[in-house]
Amino acid sequence: MSPLEQVFREAHGRAVAVLARQLGDLDLAEEAVAEAFAVAAATWPDRGTPPSPVGWVITTARHKAVDRLRREAVGSAKLAEVGGGAGGGAGGRGGRVGRARRGVGARRPAGPGQEEVGAVRDDQLRLLFTCCHPALAPESRVALTLRMVGGLTTPEIARAFLVPEATMAARITRAKHKIAKARIPYRVPAEADLPARWASVLAVVHLVGTEAHSPATGTEPTRPDLAADAIRLARLLVALRPDEPEARGLLALLLLTASRAPARARPLDRQDRSLWDRAQVEEGQELVRQCLRVGRPGTHQVQAAIAAVHADAATWADTDWAQVVALYDLLPATPVVALNRAVAVAELDGPSVGLALVDRVDLDRSPVLHAVRADLLRRLDRVDEARAAYDAALARTQNTAEQADLHRRRAALP
Repeated sequence: MSPLEQVFREAHGRAVAVLARQLGDLDLAEEAVAEAFAVAAATWPDRGTPPSPVGWVITTARHKAVDRLRREAVGSAKLAEVGGGAGGGAGGRGGRVGRARRGVGARRPAGPGQEEVGAVRDDQLRLLFTCCHPALAPESRVALTLRMVGGLTTPEIARAFLVPEATMAARITRAKHKIAKARIPYRVPAEADLPARWASVLAVVHLVGTEAHSPATGTEPTRPDLAADAIRLARLLVALRPDEPEARGLLALLLLTASRAPARARPLDRQDRSLWDRAQVEEGQELVRQCLRVGRPGTHQVQAAIAAVHADAATWADTDWAQVVALYDLLPATPVVALNRAVAVAELDGPSVGLALVDRVDLDRSPVLHAVRADLLRRLDRVDEARAAYDAALARTQNTAEQADLHRRRAALP
């Protein structure tokens, strides 16, 4: 990964969030950050990476946005001189300057030493709640936030939702237009507004963590930058509503999943568990115990409990599969849950039973489904079918680390 790609992963979401707060315009913030990275791509190879690359991106993006607003303000004045100022030109009521004054959360930046009062103080978390406004469709809230806060590309988000890239691009565009048209404010949500957005916010942070440990593209098996961002946001959510066990369960799930990162070059059943981060495992397990004491189970808490069962086992074979299946039975029967449950059933009742369940799951776009099928077919000595299933999995992933592991498993067939 090049230094510029690394900075993009680390800085995009933070830069967009900072500029959105200062400018009050999501589109302008994202465009300015894109322009800043274009300048970086043109200048860094010759001049070298600046000492504070993230700060450089934010500063450059801010200058680009201010320059654009000044140009459009001048254009608006010129239109007014010829009688066109009210007609919706660059600076008219429908233009960028008007949106910057009246649009998404438009306000003056806080002065030195000033703190905005409210429940959410972190820029990215504030933007996350804005993107999860109830006026947006639930699937649009999650997709837009993954783009604006997580900095994921459209193909990465499409993979997370298992939909075509064009479908996801249209969904994100509609959500941004809805925010602008409805003038949804970019602001700290009041305490009374939090419950209506809570489930979407948790879902977004969960999906950021999912992409972190299973990237759609790239050369690495994990994205530590996204994992750290998801964990940081989850900690803020726990601090924001400490009595809500689902946020605690989400944090536990993210920690337990991230703990496996050093061994992620291989699937869970073949990982060297001595490489797992024990500090993250212990913190995650303690959070699960806290959730159990509250006694209000939810989706993220159950998923965290499943991860804790895996962390309790010294090896894949030592896993309490009966408990894993029982926990999956507590979750909504989504295709992803059904696939994971089938894997556990295969360990409990045999590969033929597991394969029958896998073949009922409608996740053809997912490389994971085909990889699971291939492994079960291999265990049943159905070698030709296993080879075809590995090929199907390879055709559905663009991550080179994942492809390398699939090639290894395919090559090991008799």
